[in-house]
Amino acid sequence: MAKGIIRAKAKAKNGNTSVKIMAKHDMETGNRKDKKGNKIPAKFIQTMVVAYNGKTVMEAHLGTAVSKNPYLAFTFEGGAKGDQLEITWTENTGTSSTETAKVR
Repeated sequence: MAKGIIRAKAKAKNGNTSVKIMAKHDMETGNRKDKKGNKIPAKFIQTMVVAYNGKTVMEAHLGTAVSKNPYLAFTFEGGAKGDQLEITWTENTGTSSTETAKVR
């Protein structure tokens, strides 16, 4: 997958930051077949880590049971308007990327 698969919204309120993330990803299990009957290779997001000020605030370990375009939502203590979150994802193929989201 190419860089830019993450859509994230983060909002700070009353000392907490709420984060909503959607990853635009097919999350192939390796069990489906194409029209010719060939297996489609497994390709899914294996880990997603969200950091704020260099500190991990959420870590998710995903697998083949997660649907296409996974959605994650969580809240953490801290954060302020204008700060940035770093979202790092890694596929089972070894591909990875880090993207940022601004706190509103």
